[in-house]
Amino acid sequence: MPKDGGIGASTKRREDVRFLTGTGRYTDDINLPGQAYVHFVRSDVAHGRIRSIDPSTAEGMPGVLKVFTSKDFEAAGGIPCGWQITSRDGSVMQEPKHPILAEGVVRHVGDPIAAIVADSHDQARDAAEALEIDIEELPAVMNMRDALKDGATQVHDTLDGNLCFDWGFVEENCEAVDKAISEAAHVTTLELVNNRLIANPMEPRVAIGAYDMAADSHTLYTTSQNPHVIRLLMGAFVLNIPEHKLRVVAPDVGGGFGSKIYHYAEEAFCTYAAKVLRRPVKWTSSRSEAFMSDAHGRDHVTKIELALDAEHNFTALRTQTHANMGAYLSTFAPAVPTWLHGTLMAGNYKTPLVYVNVKAVFTNTVPVDAYRGAGRPEATFQLERVVDKAARELGIDPAELRRKNFITEFPYATPVAVEYDTGDYNATLDKVLEISDWAGFDARLEESRAQGKLRGIGLAHYIEACGIAPSNLVGQLGARAGLFESATVRVNATGGITVMTGSHSHGQGHATTFAQVVADMIGIDASQVEISHGDTANTPMGMGTYGSRSIAVGGSAMVKATEKIIAKARKIAAHMLEASADDIELKDGAFTVAGTDKSLNWGDVTLAAYVPHNYPLDEIEPGLEETAFYDPANFTFPSGAYVCEVEIDPETGKVEVQGFAAADDFGNVINPMIVEGQVQGGLAQGIGQALLEACAYDADGQLLSASYMDYAMPRAYDFPMFKVDSSCQTPCTHNPLGVKGCGEAGAIGSPPAVVNAVIDALHRAGHKIPHIDMPMTPNRVWSAIYGGAGPDKDGETMEERSVGA
Repeated sequence: MPKDGGIGASTKRREDVRFLTGTGRYTDDINLPGQAYVHFVRSDVAHGRIRSIDPSTAEGMPGVLKVFTSKDFEAAGGIPCGWQITSRDGSVMQEPKHPILAEGVVRHVGDPIAAIVADSHDQARDAAEALEIDIEELPAVMNMRDALKDGATQVHDTLDGNLCFDWGFVEENCEAVDKAISEAAHVTTLELVNNRLIANPMEPRVAIGAYDMAADSHTLYTTSQNPHVIRLLMGAFVLNIPEHKLRVVAPDVGGGFGSKIYHYAEEAFCTYAAKVLRRPVKWTSSRSEAFMSDAHGRDHVTKIELALDAEHNFTALRTQTHANMGAYLSTFAPAVPTWLHGTLMAGNYKTPLVYVNVKAVFTNTVPVDAYRGAGRPEATFQLERVVDKAARELGIDPAELRRKNFITEFPYATPVAVEYDTGDYNATLDKVLEISDWAGFDARLEESRAQGKLRGIGLAHYIEACGIAPSNLVGQLGARAGLFESATVRVNATGGITVMTGSHSHGQGHATTFAQVVADMIGIDASQVEISHGDTANTPMGMGTYGSRSIAVGGSAMVKATEKIIAKARKIAAHMLEASADDIELKDGAFTVAGTDKSLNWGDVTLAAYVPHNYPLDEIEPGLEETAFYDPANFTFPSGAYVCEVEIDPETGKVEVQGFAAADDFGNVINPMIVEGQVQGGLAQGIGQALLEACAYDADGQLLSASYMDYAMPRAYDFPMFKVDSSCQTPCTHNPLGVKGCGEAGAIGSPPAVVNAVIDALHRAGHKIPHIDMPMTPNRVWSAIYGGAGPDKDGETMEERSVGA
């Protein structure tokens, strides 16, 4: 059993006290002396040429300090993209400029045209009504395949068409895959849409820029998942501010789910305007602004083909995907449908040949970037839907078809260029079948039938790649930054510890779990360890938090820094005890000479570190503080098996999730309670995507789902009590904690489990529906039942079922 507060203990989250008592400090809680407020005037058309902007009336209104347009940013760079993709013909992706304020052309509803800064937000908003803007509306291109046709409207007339890149992976597999599919005993084909989503974190985005004229330095307070990256991108590529003159602070952040990874125009604007006006400038997004200014997620249209031999072994897999980039390239957007997606298309299976083609397309929509899971949910959804369809076509139990094709020997080099170090997919399958009571389904089915309801059960497996690494590899793949992490461990004279991390916490519980790791290594109470993050002025350079990298990468950096602390403290203890450092043991917070009763406690040694009265200074320098950088040798590969059970009302088409079970392999678990909470949150988002959520545009580019009246967020009553298990643990072999990451799993494995359950329910009732696209709304399910066909045959094309419908 883990000791109190150490690794493996379900310690309560210490940060929750301030969150639950209303004493958290979020960016919007920060108000600087003399601050002004900005209101962004955004395009109400999806595509248009700006003929003129007349600011004269607006500038004369009460409280208005200045009306900014693109002319004010002629010396600034565009918002940079952090990843470059090379097409299969060897050409690099097309990369249009993403200006802070629209330069001559607006390219999506919500594109910022002008910004009004005033003494109050109300004054700025009133002045926006008086701003005279003349826009010539242009045709909008919304549908990805239409965007690639000859003569299509161009989102950027400076580019050669709307194709950002045409990526193939693994290109040398292409012909072999084609041949294997043509010769297969059975081929299952499926076309599907991975619906566009809006992240909707609890806290909308906020930015406050401040300028210190005496020091010629800038400070940006922002709702960011990675403040160091924002400092680097904005300082070096947008505003030309030296990093040592730019501080970025991300205090408490109320959720992100990926949408707060990126550098946004509003951050650069507030930083710039603060210097121009010599006053702090604050922007707080409204919820309606967030719908059309935060990066959206997903939005893929895919055709997938799975080939099997006569013994039902998977022999080849081929996918063709159109991935929507939106109007501009967000920070990590090109990596999502490529390296975060294509490299996971082997899934949990030993398919020998895989080929993935992705065409990334510009449209007149909000930019699309990583959303919880980022590429892994898209890959898993395709794969687990086509495997389930294959089992149905072949008349095989879906669990047994998966089991037959599982990878069982590790390490395993996949045909898509990654190597899984550990895993036990049979163990997670066995566990999820047990906790979901798979064997008892028939009895529950009869109960539902007696009530006039349809019932189905769906299974899905997933594997994801977390802690994206190593830097030398991702650099070859197009990353424009390293993907290491850092930590500084500072021990005070009285034994308390401050850990400064380049990771960022926005709901994950880092203040608790990180402290558990350091406390466990030393053998002290976790209350003696404080975690500091989110301020570039006092934390070492780091890459932030996303992709379930925090404990695997950030935690490993802490381990390495703490190992340095222990090594030095052992030398100090050895000197005090007149022994060799090799003979000093650290256990339960005490340094002991091996084989003797001579010992010193942690506080004695730390005090001596700062009172070096009789140190051999040529051997030991005063103080006890160490920094470490950790660059992983490989990804980590969490995996799991999920079972969803649904009931459908055939009169209305409404789907209710009656049961959901998740069995995950996260390697070693630091805090089981926090892991369970992370999985539950992910399940809520994944089920929300499957049944409720969809970002929709009309043909003219107007955002139809621009508020909570039109975008269906899941509520507590949409879910059953989840059964979550993480006891199947195969530790990661290449990081010091043996951890894999848990933050995205629920959102990855749940959508296909839900869809598989709905299709199963329909088939059991005699409705041979091959597929229903997400979200499976009552209307879609009812239409599938009574129309005698699913969305593949209800008159809509694949393109019309994507975001451009």
